[in-house]
Amino acid sequence: MQFFVSTADSGSMSDAFQGNQFAHQRVASYAGLVTGDTLATRIVDSLDLELSPDEVAAKIEATTVTGTVLIYVSVTDSSQERAERIAAALGEEFPALVADLETTSDTAGTPVNVEFADRPGAAIAPSPPLAVRNIVLGALLGLLLGAAVSIGRTLLDRSVTEPDDAEEIAGAPVIGIVFHDEMLRDGHTIERAESRTAEQYRQLATSLQYLDVDEPPKVIMVSSAVPAEGKTTMVVNLAIALADAGHRVTIVEADLRRPKVVEYLDLVSGAGVTNLLAGSAEVEDVAQVVGGGGLRVIAAGPTPPSPSRLLGSSQMAVLLDKLRGDNDYVLVDAAPLLPVADSRGLAAHVDGVLLSVRHGNTTKDQLGEAARALEGVGATTLGVVLNMVPPRGDLAAAHAYGLDYGYGAGREADPAPEAEPASVPGHAGSLEYPREPDYLRVPENLRRPEYARAPGLTGRGD
Repeated sequence: MQFFVSTADSGSMSDAFQGNQFAHQRVASYAGLVTGDTLATRIVDSLDLELSPDEVAAKIEATTVTGTVLIYVSVTDSSQERAERIAAALGEEFPALVADLETTSDTAGTPVNVEFADRPGAAIAPSPPLAVRNIVLGALLGLLLGAAVSIGRTLLDRSVTEPDDAEEIAGAPVIGIVFHDEMLRDGHTIERAESRTAEQYRQLATSLQYLDVDEPPKVIMVSSAVPAEGKTTMVVNLAIALADAGHRVTIVEADLRRPKVVEYLDLVSGAGVTNLLAGSAEVEDVAQVVGGGGLRVIAAGPTPPSPSRLLGSSQMAVLLDKLRGDNDYVLVDAAPLLPVADSRGLAAHVDGVLLSVRHGNTTKDQLGEAARALEGVGATTLGVVLNMVPPRGDLAAAHAYGLDYGYGAGREADPAPEAEPASVPGHAGSLEYPREPDYLRVPENLRRPEYARAPGLTGRGD
């Protein structure tokens, strides 16, 4: 609605001018009266509303235009009927309130008149609810905040996510990338995981064999900067991949604080490394054979009071030298480098160290400290394995993750032959592995006499 403010009739031009000035001065004050508690109380009493004067006053809005004597008033309510009733009551009570305030005992009447210039009328359609506006505004602000947080995390992220960063910090090449596999979390071994995961460990085993062709490392310690980086899972599956390739492999469970190898392979815990170092058992007494015989595991054994002193002792060096002569590869599962000192002394007795780095979890500072710790004891970092890489992202796309390359039409894999144990010539011990499968043997009519095998050799590079 619209109200017009005027003064009483004047007899001269001078009086008219003064009355107009007086009306302009009163307009701002009257706008305050419209939204005040006094007028709201009168409206509540006249309509007998179940609302407080403050609630009614909150529904009324008044504005003025500079240079005019007009007051624009609007009433907003969730009920159209109640809004119309409040507006009608306001149209009656507001002029009456002004008259009561402006009338004095010295004057016969009110010097100011407030009249309707535009009668109240209901809105054609409801106004947009605040909830819709708030949702839209909240969504926009949420997008902006989310973008800001994402950019901030990217800029402040200190975790290792790129192979180039890992190589630069560790001072060693990235020799393998293993993607995250949910099946590996419960099964732990590649036999229970996806075929693509098994291929990644086979690729890692192949890379390991060609790190140094002239003097290939045989005793390899696998560790990480901090816990929960996937080092034990990597040891187990790397050993399986190497054994499947025909190598003699022994896993030494040298994480004496939290041994997990025997648990992952469903073996028996008990006697192990600590018994060997104490001289109370021999390797043949505690080594457990896995699968066809190409893989053996030496458990951790009882927990000693000082693992770091035991693992860095000369007895440990003697044990590793003995295993070096009996195996193609000895994989030592060691404790993380930063929380405890167990692996630092042990690293001085091995041919090299593989570091497991968890994608997006291991920080650059942690990897740098681990590399410096190995350098401090004279150990060689053979390489880095980027572990638990998300299967979606630029790194996964670059490595063709998710692309299948199975057998072609009409070609199927031959069933795996049953293992026939065969002794290894010149090998002292009970280590056995399967004979060469028939489908890998060269037919007699294709063999050249000068390359015929000597009696007793198995054809595995003896």
